[in-house]
Amino acid sequence: MKSLKYFAFGTILAFTLQSCNLLSAAGITSQGQPTKKVEGTLTSTTANSEVNVDHSQWTKLLQKHVDQDGLVDYKGFREDAKALDDYLNMLAKKDPNNNWSVQELLAFYINLYNAETVNLILENYPVKSIKDVNNPWTEGRARVDGRELSLGGIENGILRKMNEPRIHFAINCASISCPPLIREAYTAAKINEQLDQVTKSFINSDKNDIQENKAEISSIFKFYPNDWKVNGKVDIIGYINQYSNRNMNPKANITYKEYDWGLNEQ
Repeated sequence: MKSLKYFAFGTILAFTLQSCNLLSAAGITSQGQPTKKVEGTLTSTTANSEVNVDHSQWTKLLQKHVDQDGLVDYKGFREDAKALDDYLNMLAKKDPNNNWSVQELLAFYINLYNAETVNLILENYPVKSIKDVNNPWTEGRARVDGRELSLGGIENGILRKMNEPRIHFAINCASISCPPLIREAYTAAKINEQLDQVTKSFINSDKNDIQENKAEISSIFKFYPNDWKVNGKVDIIGYINQYSNRNMNPKANITYKEYDWGLNEQ
């Protein structure tokens, strides 16, 4: 009887651990990372942070291998795989914590996500889509202070919990319908301006067709329906109107564009 109890306990424990690992991989948990929230209006500053990370190495790689449209020269990037490894190794030695400012944390995790996504494509190149790679978002691959974070965990368990929905237009999933990579690393000194830039650029691009009474918009807005808030309430049209060159009526008809998962290659 006692052995049955031990067996049952062991089974429950194993299931619990497996469930926790799956939740973490899927991005429901923060994977042990800090999730400091943006309070009020985000400002760009390097002050009030224990650490200011130098992302200039990532900027050099982006300027060399990403064009003005945000498309990537993966063949050329492969020749700089060592430089990318060096940058990721530098990030791996960092220990993000609550003594870092929210600006530093945002820049760190956005750059980590984007650099690891490029690295994932390079490891599997040639490939037609990131979805052709096994477990692209659930497998732990991004090394941070001895931990291995999944891309889904960085996005959903960390960045989305930081109360800054503009991150959706900063992280790039190596696909045509994703917001394009910009040709510079995100930094605490410029984070608010950079997030504003990519949000306005994406919303006013051909990824969305916005008219006064109807709009066909990116499926990104459908993937994360509760993230688009205005004055604390979910309001997709109101959120878009903050950045769009053409405002929609509050009751405009909304449809969503099909998402193109083809590789964002030059």
